[in-house]
Amino acid sequence: MYKTSDYQEQISAIEQTGIVVMHNISLFSAYNTDIVCPYLTLLLTKRGYSRSLYDLHESVQRENDFSCVLPGHVIRPLESSKDCLITIVVVSQRLFKEMQFHTFSHDFSKFDTSPFCTLTPEQAQRMSAITEQLENIASHPEEELPHRHEMMLAMLAVGYEYINMYRREQDRKWASTRQATLLNRFCDLVVEHYRESREVGFYAMKMNLTAKYLSKIISTLTKGQSPSEWIEQYVIAQAKYLLLAQQMTVKEIAFYLGFNESSSFCRFFKRATGYSPQEYRRTHQSGQ
Repeated sequence: MYKTSDYQEQISAIEQTGIVVMHNISLFSAYNTDIVCPYLTLLLTKRGYSRSLYDLHESVQRENDFSCVLPGHVIRPLESSKDCLITIVVVSQRLFKEMQFHTFSHDFSKFDTSPFCTLTPEQAQRMSAITEQLENIASHPEEELPHRHEMMLAMLAVGYEYINMYRREQDRKWASTRQATLLNRFCDLVVEHYRESREVGFYAMKMNLTAKYLSKIISTLTKGQSPSEWIEQYVIAQAKYLLLAQQMTVKEIAFYLGFNESSSFCRFFKRATGYSPQEYRRTHQSGQ
């Protein structure tokens, strides 16, 4: 697991440079643990395979597979092969927001449906070249490369348009399933409103469904996981991120996550993890 200082150093680097590129990542920081990130995260599998959950979808990423994980969504790494090598690109919040206005398609919702796209070797090579260009641009300071920001933005837009073209057929196949569309809508609403409500009925009402019907859909598509379990899982993932990556007190985190009292947040967190928030933070600060 990363220590708190590691998180803070990474966040500082992302905010300063706009883009951080990590090559030949072979292992995740933790398996069977929910990871929520406030940044756009792009992953290109160069070798081997990894298996993970994205929100409520399980997927295997193999050689030449590309993933686009949108801010606020949850990844749970499950396993990876010993020869697995992944290139990871992390994009700052500012750059991602600007990117949304500079792409031609303006539609990132398809990556809520599924962030994964299988590429041909030629397509993967093209995306790898774009990654190298991004890394090269990001390595220059602004005073050395006056239009550095605009160049990164343009390169991100080009990469997105290529991926948008490569995965259109996959999107059409997935979108044809009404239940899958409802599942994606539910996950999106949790990402948007988790601080406002943790009640299944709240989300069912927004989807014009009964809580019973929503529960049936989610349970069917996820092999038994209930909407309330997913909501709790998402809130816990956010809480863990805040405890490790932010200089916030437990009380501040509790109110940020929508709890009226810090004591109720502490009970909620300990019931789900076996640790109090303070114990969880201390454990990871000490690197245990």
